[in-house]
Amino acid sequence: MSLPPNPGRRTVLAAGAGAGLTALPLLHGVATATDRTTATAAGPDPAARGTQAHRWRNVVIGGTGFVTGVLFHPRVKGLAYARTDIGGAYRWDARKRAWTPLTDNLGWDDHNLLGVEAMAVDPHHPDRLYLAVGTYTQSWAGNGAVLRSDDRGATWARTDLPIKLGANEDGRGAGERLIVDPRDSDTLWLGSRHDGLWRSTDRGASWARADFPAQPSPTGQGITFLVAAGRALYASWADGGPTLRRTLDGVGWEDVPGLPGGAAARVPIRAAYDAGSRALYVTFADAPGPNGQSDGGVHRLDTATGVWTDVTPVRPGGTADDGSSDTFAYGGVAVDARRPGTVVVTTNNRWAQVDTVFRSTDGGRSWTSLKDTAVLDVSETPYLRWGERLPKFGWWIQAVAVDPFDSRHIVYGTGATLYGTRDLVHWAPEIRGLEESSVRQLISPPAGRARLISGLADIGVMYHDSLTASPSRGMAENPVFGTATGLAVAAGRPSYVVRTGWASGGNGAYSRDGGRTWRPFRSQPDIAATAPGPIAVSADGRVLLWSFVHWDGSTHATHRSTDNGDTWTEVPTFPKGATPVADPVDAGRFYAYDTASGTVYRSADGGLTFTAGAAGLASGDSQFKVAAAPGRRGDLWLSAKWNGLFRSTDGGLTFTKVTSCWASYSLGFGKAPDGADYPAVFQVGATEDITAVLRSDDEGASWTRINDDAHQWGWIGETITGDPRLHGRVYLGTNGRGIQYADPV
Repeated sequence: MSLPPNPGRRTVLAAGAGAGLTALPLLHGVATATDRTTATAAGPDPAARGTQAHRWRNVVIGGTGFVTGVLFHPRVKGLAYARTDIGGAYRWDARKRAWTPLTDNLGWDDHNLLGVEAMAVDPHHPDRLYLAVGTYTQSWAGNGAVLRSDDRGATWARTDLPIKLGANEDGRGAGERLIVDPRDSDTLWLGSRHDGLWRSTDRGASWARADFPAQPSPTGQGITFLVAAGRALYASWADGGPTLRRTLDGVGWEDVPGLPGGAAARVPIRAAYDAGSRALYVTFADAPGPNGQSDGGVHRLDTATGVWTDVTPVRPGGTADDGSSDTFAYGGVAVDARRPGTVVVTTNNRWAQVDTVFRSTDGGRSWTSLKDTAVLDVSETPYLRWGERLPKFGWWIQAVAVDPFDSRHIVYGTGATLYGTRDLVHWAPEIRGLEESSVRQLISPPAGRARLISGLADIGVMYHDSLTASPSRGMAENPVFGTATGLAVAAGRPSYVVRTGWASGGNGAYSRDGGRTWRPFRSQPDIAATAPGPIAVSADGRVLLWSFVHWDGSTHATHRSTDNGDTWTEVPTFPKGATPVADPVDAGRFYAYDTASGTVYRSADGGLTFTAGAAGLASGDSQFKVAAAPGRRGDLWLSAKWNGLFRSTDGGLTFTKVTSCWASYSLGFGKAPDGADYPAVFQVGATEDITAVLRSDDEGASWTRINDDAHQWGWIGETITGDPRLHGRVYLGTNGRGIQYADPV
C-alpha cells in the first residue's frame, strides 16, 4: 500500500489518543521498552469549546487493501481478528457479520502505527488481545509499539518499543511475529525483522531483548513467525543458516534438526500446529513475498519423532495453461482444530494459473484445490471483477484460517479482500466493515446521481451512487486504472468529469454522464505512460490541463487539450510538476502553485500561457495544495502544511495569511449554512496542539473540531471535501482506512 508524505511538524495528541513518542531508557546497557499511556475510545464533550459531535462512518467499498493476517480465538465461538498492512486491526462481530475497526484512535503523530505487524490472543483469557504495530523500518519512520487490551480491543494500553516494525514492507504477509507463551499467560514474545527476539514478562507492559542464537539483521527478514506446539515454542529465522528454532522451557533455544534439503535456503513463511496429530506444518518460499516469489514448498514436522516429510501439493515450475512457466511459492497454512490431519495451504504469486487454497484431510498425503470447484459471488463488492467478466480467486494469499468451531468455514486474505466459505464450494467476501483503501482524490458533485466520486491508490476510481453499499458499477472502466493520479469535474458543467492514473491501456479518460461511464483519451503525450499526474478541467469543460510527475519525483512539461484528449499541446510557461487548478466561475482562468519557488502562476487565456502572481510564499514541499472556493471567481486558499493557511481574493495576485490556524494540510468546501452565502470550509489542520478535522462557517475566522479522539485514522492529509448539497457533511480521505464521512449529530 501507499506511503504517506512526511507530515511535517509533529504535534502532540490529546490525552487518550496516544501522545508523542517517549524517550526510552537504557537499563544495564540493554535497550528496553516502557509502558506509556492508556488510549481509550471516549468521544468528545459536545459542550467543549470549539468542538461539535459528529457521527463518523466509512463510505462502503469493501476491503480494497491487503489483509495480512486472520486469527480465530481457539476457545470462543465467533471471535476473530484481522490485521492489515496500513489500515489497522479489526474484530469480527458474529452477530452483525461485520468487522469492527479497533485502532481508529491512533492520531496524526502516530500514523506509522496504523500498520499491524502481528497480533496475538491469549487462549486462556479470551478478552486479552495484543498488537505489534509499526509500518516501516526505514530511518525516517518512528519506532514500533505494542498495544494491549483487556476488552477485545475496545480500549488500549500502549508500550513504545526501541525498535522499528515493518507492517507494509516485504514479508508483511508472513506469520504472526507476536505470541503469548503457551506455559505462562504473563509472558509474551515478539520477533523482529532486524533486532532479534524480544520478551515481556508483564503482559506486554515492558520488553527486553531475549537471548536468541542469531545475530540481528539490519536488512533481512529476521523472525517471520512464532508458533506454539503444545508447551514448546517455535521461531523461524529467515536470514540464512538453520531456519527453525525451538524452546521447551522459555530460556534456551535450539536448532530444529533434519530440515529437508533445500528448505534451509528458503524463507519460512508461516506455520500451524495440529495438536491432534502433533504435526507442525511449515510453508516455505524463495523470497519473503508477497511479490518476487517463484519457488517454495510445504513440509510437515512430526514433533514427537523429529521426522520431516515433504507434503508439497504441487511443485512450482511446471507449465501454465498459457504456456508460460508456472512459478509460485506457498504462503498461508492452517489446521482444522476439530479434525486431526485436516490442513489447508495457499499458493502465492501464482499469476498465470491464479493462486489457490489446497486442502488435505490425510495429513498432506493428498490434496484438493478448492479453486477448481469454487463458485465466487462478488455481488456485494463488484469492483473485484477488475473490469473482467469473472472475478479471480485471489492473489497475495498469505493469510488463511479455519474456524475452530466450523470445519467448513475457511477464510483467506488477498491483496484486496477477505474471502470466506461455509461449504467449501461457495465463496464470497467476508469484508463488511473492513475498509483499507488509500484515498487520493474526492469530488462531491453539485448535481447528478453520484454523491461522491473517489480516486484511490491501487483500485482506481469509484462512482458512489450510495454511501452505504459498494459502488454498483465497480471500478471505473475504459480503461481500468491501478492508482488514480487525477480527478476533476467541470464546475459549471458537473456532468463532465476527467480522470488520470496508472494503467496499461491508456492513462486518461473523460465522462459526459457524471462519471458513470468513460471514454479514453484518443491520444496522450508520450510521457503520460510513465508519469501520469494530476489533471484539471475548465469550468465549462472545454479545456484540459494535464501535469506529469514521475514516481521518482521528476517533473515534466504540462500539456493542454481542447478536444477531450484527441490532441495535446505543450504549455511551456506552466511550472513543471505543479497541480493545475481551474477557476470554478471563469472558464478562461487556471492557477498553479510552484512549490519550488513559492510562486502562484495564473492564466487568463484558458491555460495557453501562465504568468507569475504572488511570490515569496511557503516553498519546498510538493504537497502544498491550492483549492478554489466554489461559486467565486479568483477566491483561492493555499494549504501550506506547518507554514499555515493563506487566502487570495484577487485570483492569486496577493495572499493573506489566515491567522486562525497555524497548520493546514488539505482543504475543501461544502454547502453554506442556512442564511449564509459563503460555502463551509473544511480542512485537516491545527488551531491548537492537535491536528484534527475542522470546519469553518465564517470564511476561516474560527474553526470547529468535528472529529474526536476515537476517530483520527493516522495520516489524513491527502484530501477532504464537503457536500455541496448538504450543509455539515464532510468526506475525508485517509491513508489506509478508506473514505470516512460524517454528519453533525
